[in-house]
Amino acid sequence: MSGDLHSHSKISDGSTAVDELVLLAKNKGIDTIAVTDHDTFLGSERAAVFGEKFGVRIIKGTEISCFDYKRKRKVHLLCYMPSRPERVSAILRATNRSRKKAMNISIQKVLRAYPIPYDMILRRSAGSTCIYKQHVMQALMDAGYTNEMFGDVFRKLFDSRFGIAKTSFEYPDVFDALRLVRESGGVAVLAHPAVYDSYDVMLELIENGLDGIEVSYPRAKDTDEKILGELCDNHNLIRTGGTDFHGMNTTKVNTIGTCTTSDEEIERIIALSKSRE
Repeated sequence: MSGDLHSHSKISDGSTAVDELVLLAKNKGIDTIAVTDHDTFLGSERAAVFGEKFGVRIIKGTEISCFDYKRKRKVHLLCYMPSRPERVSAILRATNRSRKKAMNISIQKVLRAYPIPYDMILRRSAGSTCIYKQHVMQALMDAGYTNEMFGDVFRKLFDSRFGIAKTSFEYPDVFDALRLVRESGGVAVLAHPAVYDSYDVMLELIENGLDGIEVSYPRAKDTDEKILGELCDNHNLIRTGGTDFHGMNTTKVNTIGTCTTSDEEIERIIALSKSRE
């Protein structure tokens, strides 16, 4: 069987509880998943308990929010199976502190435009490491201001150019993050390269020890998969697939297991992480 190595739960910005996420995988016949909540290992740690209970193998992981300061672009780096996760914990905590500070400012602007109780947002973020834009939108949907997550209201508030409540976070440099992932004994995989146009930085990351590339993901085009697959072959990189599952908190719904990683590549991740212990 193959595995889905990119999913998010309510621990970050997904809409699905961790136990439900594991059960969804089991019911679809997926025997391995990685719960890769943003900037925290908590989701995968909790998933491990349910994975043992329900018979689903859990790959410990997180999706690290990074920045390519040379090109001024976001970059997401997946970290799998670190034996010394404390090596990356500092940058994860720093990102969450920055996110919390920015979202507190953003929410005040939201409440001026849409007078809902602040507690409505807090309740919808309960259990998450931070308040995310999705929690704000859930509250606004329940308050009757919109019936869609990423429609006109979202753009009015959070569009990166003209949103009245747009946010700006401080992210770690992607090369620093890559170094720390390797120091942690983890396996570093570049997430969804086309989403943030990470092709240029990807070549530099490969030179600096990147272990793999997420080749198969819902927003990848056939041409993307071909180019990324050839890069993996030419540089002996691990080729992964993941749905980037967020439940209903997404612009296009994809069930867990839409995009997967082969057993052979999963075993490469496990073997590489063991070699770095």
